[in-house]
Parts: sequence; C-alpha cells; structure tokens
Amino acid sequence: MMRAAVQHRYGEPLDVFTVEDVPIPSIDADDVLVRIHSAGVNWADWSMTMGMPYVMRLGYGFRSPRLGIRGTDIAGTVVDVGADVADFAIGDAVFGWGSGAFAEYAAVARDHLLAKPESLTFEQAAGLPMAGCVALQAVRDIGGIDRGDSVLVVGASGGIGSLAVQVAKAYGATVTGVCSTKNLDFVTSLGADHVIDYTTQDFTLGDARYDMILDISDKHSLSDRRRILTDRGTLIPNSGHGGRWVGSLPRILGAWAMSPFVSQTLKPFLSMTKRQDLAELVALIDAGDVTPVVGSTHPLSAVGEAIAEAGTGHARGKIIVSVSDEQG
Repeated sequence: MMRAAVQHRYGEPLDVFTVEDVPIPSIDADDVLVRIHSAGVNWADWSMTMGMPYVMRLGYGFRSPRLGIRGTDIAGTVVDVGADVADFAIGDAVFGWGSGAFAEYAAVARDHLLAKPESLTFEQAAGLPMAGCVALQAVRDIGGIDRGDSVLVVGASGGIGSLAVQVAKAYGATVTGVCSTKNLDFVTSLGADHVIDYTTQDFTLGDARYDMILDISDKHSLSDRRRILTDRGTLIPNSGHGGRWVGSLPRILGAWAMSPFVSQTLKPFLSMTKRQDLAELVALIDAGDVTPVVGSTHPLSAVGEAIAEAGTGHARGKIIVSVSDEQG
C-alpha cells in the first residue's frame, strides 16, 4: 500500500482531498514504477479539482472524478521496471509526466521519462515538464522567435512565465516581463531586459511593439493586445480561465476567427508534453540558460493548499508537492 492525496468529489481544493492508503499501481511491460520525491502543481490541477469548466466532465467524470489522484509532473527514483524496459534501472533518478503524481508511487510509461540532470534538485525537475513545454513550444514553435526579436511575457513571474522569459532570452530575444510590484526584481533576475508593473502601468498603452506576446493572464481584449504587436507579430493567449461552462473556449474561437483577416497571428495553442522537448530544456539547463524556479513547497498532506495556491494565478515560480518528506 501507499499513501496518496485522493479526491472523491469536485469542489474547492481545501475541502475535497484526504490522504489515504491505496494500492501501489501495477506496471505493464513498457512502464516504470517511480517512487515520487516531488510533484509539480499546475493550474490544470485546480481546474480538474473544481470540475470546471463543466464541459470537461464529459471526459473526466460527470458527478465525480473517475481518477481520484491528481498531478501529472513527477520527479523521483525508479523502484521497478517492466519486462520491455532497458533504458532505466532500479535506483535511477528520473523526471517526466504521467498521472496520479500526488502519491508515493506512480506507474509511468518509459517514454514519458528522462534521466534527472544532476544539476537539478528533485523539486526543480518536478516543476519542468508541463510549464517548460508550454514555454518552449510557445517561443520556438508558435512565436518562431529568433535573435533580435522582441517578446512580451505577461505573467512573467509564474511557473510558465518564469521559464518563458528564460527560454526567450536563450533564443536571443529582447524580453519584457509584466508582473506585480513585488516580483519586479525577481523577473529582472530571470534575465528580462525590461519589466512592467501591471499594478501601476497598462502595458497595452505603451509605445513599444512586440514580435510575440505570451499572455498568461488574458485580462485585456484582443484589440488592446493587437495594438502593441508588430504588423507580423504573434499573440499567444494562454490563460485557461473563463466561464463555468466552456471555460476559455469563446476567447480561443474569437482569436482563431479573427486571425485570417489580420496581418498578425492570433494563436491560442494546446501544449503537449514531449520527451524531445524536455531533452531540449535539459540542454538549455546544462548550458546555464534556464533554471527552473521553485516558489513554494507543500507536503502530501497539504495538496489542497498547493492546488488552491495554483488556482489564484499569483504564484511565483513553480508550486511543488514534496512527497519524500512524508515517506519512511
């Protein structure tokens, strides 16, 4: 048996999780059993805990979640391998993504794992998969950023934003970060060339123009943000916040509908965690260009508090659940 933070119903994160003894998951031939040291917390965990937008319940369970253990981003130690797994061995330190991360053990597909770089702690590695892939794919694939381009990251102090600032700098961009007053020095320390305090300045009213805007807040209209794009610039609205029923879908459809009729690219996107992209992020880390930032850590017994913090949208760096502190 193992301990896990289990959710039996949808609702506020502080109200719906209990730490219970549940069976250790079995593994198939291509799986690896990982003893979890640390697990990353994402905004998606808050959304799934709340069961909102309601449309998502069609896939995850209408009245209650079919899978009661949240969490996807993991870092830990291999304790068993399937019959067809040759590239990992018991005792290896690994990180990657799967399901049921807020527990002492998880069964993970071998092609969803990489060796943990020695330069990273388990906490740092656990914060990398989802947020890192969003940042990398936004900058490299959607924005097509190259040396000398100008990038604006709105929400630059959060889990995705803090990585996007660093990735954009690694690709040679001039980066402006938008954040609150308390995080100005922090975003500057990430490498941002300029910072804007959104509590005192509306960034959409400035004179600067950007080749790419990654907006994780979505608190401004499309027209406001288009005004500060270059003629061929790319806007990536990446916030999942929206209405109770269909979430951000109307905003996404609006951007897609407008994009063919303007010179700029308005492109919301669904990021996919990919092994090759995590390998590229590791290369950037080894080169000293990117360092995942851990903002807060919570024990397994406080998964609800960790997810509630993610739901505020105001965390600095990545929120991490440290499972190893509670293991014997």
